[in-house]
Amino acid sequence: MPSGPERFVAHPNFAIEFTRAREVLLAHPGRWRILYHYDGDGIASASAAIRALRRLGFPVQATPFQGVERGHMQELLRATGGPVLVVDTGASWLDLYVAHPHPVVVLDHHTYPAQEAAAHLPDRVAFVNPLDWGVDGMSEMCAATLTWLYTILLDPKNWDNAPWGISGAIADRQHVGGFRGLNAKLVEEARTRGLVQPRPRLGLSGPTIGAALARSIDPFFRGLSGRPEAAAAFLTGLGIDPGRAPDALSAAHREHLAEALGHQLAEQRVRPEFQEAFRAPGWFLPSVGLDAEELSNLQNATGREGIPGIGIALALGDRGALDRARGSEEAWRTGILGGLRRIEDGGVRELPALQWFESPDGSLAGTQAGLAMNFLLDPHRPVVVASPPGPGPIRVSARGKLHVVGQGLDLAVALREAAGAVGGEGGGHRVAAGATLPAGTLSEFLRHTDRIVAGQIPRDGGTP
Repeated sequence: MPSGPERFVAHPNFAIEFTRAREVLLAHPGRWRILYHYDGDGIASASAAIRALRRLGFPVQATPFQGVERGHMQELLRATGGPVLVVDTGASWLDLYVAHPHPVVVLDHHTYPAQEAAAHLPDRVAFVNPLDWGVDGMSEMCAATLTWLYTILLDPKNWDNAPWGISGAIADRQHVGGFRGLNAKLVEEARTRGLVQPRPRLGLSGPTIGAALARSIDPFFRGLSGRPEAAAAFLTGLGIDPGRAPDALSAAHREHLAEALGHQLAEQRVRPEFQEAFRAPGWFLPSVGLDAEELSNLQNATGREGIPGIGIALALGDRGALDRARGSEEAWRTGILGGLRRIEDGGVRELPALQWFESPDGSLAGTQAGLAMNFLLDPHRPVVVASPPGPGPIRVSARGKLHVVGQGLDLAVALREAAGAVGGEGGGHRVAAGATLPAGTLSEFLRHTDRIVAGQIPRDGGTP
């Protein structure tokens, strides 16, 4: 077992990148601007970074960043007359940071074009990415755990950023099947330090068990989620009062319900890892008094509802932010349920290698696509979701499954190439990616993406 985070990874780039990033930041104790992605992982990353910089006495300004938009990053850098810390975004734009006249530190876990790795970086620019030291940023380290680790290397007191690292990893679905790789080392060390406690739980939350089942999105239960009357009838048929609080269920009722819902997921042909996640132990965070998945949902919701600063305020000890975050979480959950119900009732459109649909819920579309992929759609073909046609740019998200990634699927490459072919830009992970496209190019983009994905995935177990 490693004696400390400095020895968590043997690859020399691990120490090189972190040392440089630490030295750049500590050498510039003035005001830092933090640019962060507005999803749960990005908010958790920014939260950990702000807590660490404030502990150092550095003033901070935090700005959320939405979408894959080089031009927007360029504008933000141009408007910033000082050092910048970029978390959970921007790995493909190293040339922009080189052009910025002030220090820049980038902490990102997304893939980036191979040629970017060879870019010459001046001393004032530091780039940290787990892919450079053999750690998979898709499954073994998210931006929040990367930022958490960075803050620990700034000051060991920052082990107490555990809630934000762990909740960010959950937001990026890196806990499904259990934490792995560097995430697992960090979580185990946090457990040893008493910063997180594994606890048994049933993956449903709400004032009553009937409401909890009807509002469940992860898992999404076909015919029950989003349908309060059907959920109540299902519970009554099991001999369970839908009006009881989830915590008031007896152990026998809890087990009976878990078995029945597990059978329901099996009938939906949900892959085993997502069936198991429903019954996996939770991670309680004593310092915030919340389960890590609950905190993750609150952060995700504040970002998707347009108030990511409230998610950060939670990390800074603003207890009044909790009520606002819970209100956002209810609206976020309702929006996702509506989208999943539309997919359940109306299905999706199909291309030879893809499934796709349009969602009017722009900020929720990626989440809807990911959950639909897990619980409603053909798991062997990735899904693409796009914002409806309009005069502005089209935002696109894509989600696949890890077993298809194992067969060759790489959505980061597919969306980057397809978006580039129509004058847009894209990127992300092999299993989840996004793009921003010029208006009127969706059909052409989908044709390119379908062709690229078809070439990545073998047909009938053979070669592509």
